[in-house]
Amino acid sequence: MPLVALALAYLALVVVALLAADRMIHQPEMASRVAPAGLRLLRSTDGVEVAMVHLPHPAARFTLWFFHGNAESLADLEPRLRELRDAGFAVVAFDYPGYGRSGGRPTEASVYAAARVVRDYLRHDLRVPAERTILYGRSLGSGPAVQMATEERVGGLVVQSGFMSAFCVMTRWPVLPFDQFRNLAKLPRVECPVLVMHGEADEVIAVAHGRALRAAAPGPARHLWVADARHNDFIEVAGERFWRALREFAGLCATQPLRAATPPTP
Repeated sequence: MPLVALALAYLALVVVALLAADRMIHQPEMASRVAPAGLRLLRSTDGVEVAMVHLPHPAARFTLWFFHGNAESLADLEPRLRELRDAGFAVVAFDYPGYGRSGGRPTEASVYAAARVVRDYLRHDLRVPAERTILYGRSLGSGPAVQMATEERVGGLVVQSGFMSAFCVMTRWPVLPFDQFRNLAKLPRVECPVLVMHGEADEVIAVAHGRALRAAAPGPARHLWVADARHNDFIEVAGERFWRALREFAGLCATQPLRAATPPTP
């Protein structure tokens, strides 16, 4: 009987995950719908609008492509994006489907599709080559950032407060036969320098996720663990340590030999 009860409980968990995964992972209703300054609306091939902003920096060596966290939008992030621009980067960011002013419904596939629309704009309209792009994924944004880093040879990848996979945040270990945003499995395919940053007091995504990602990162890799930082105050608690780590990482990316970028995977 105990085995039967355990099997039934596991089956119930699988069914709930199948039916409610997207609603559990994505929280677009908590993000601001206000249009940020400089909003641009791109359109995907199926007619869905993707909201993005571009903060140019004429002296920047790299464009920082920022992937925001859950329950956030471009309007919420305006001050942070400007801080990153003022730190010496050109900055591009976008809202996932259903977040902010972007249309559509958020799923793993639709988030990747929206990211590819922005990537096309980066490459063809803004003329930013892959090797001059540093991807920066925070929390939920670690998923699409890692995915995009597997699809072309970018200049660098930053993962802040990221997870091994979406379901592992809830179950701690991969106990389901399916999952979403499998960062840990994908990282070994990334061919650029990687910086992993995580708060050791993170109450949403345990620092064990960050340590596992750092261990899985191939090639040049660095990390920043901040003892008292939680999930939503990492940069504030880290202070100058964060900005120094980001500057030094950009310097590391600049020393890497330029190679012909692989064409993006559709």
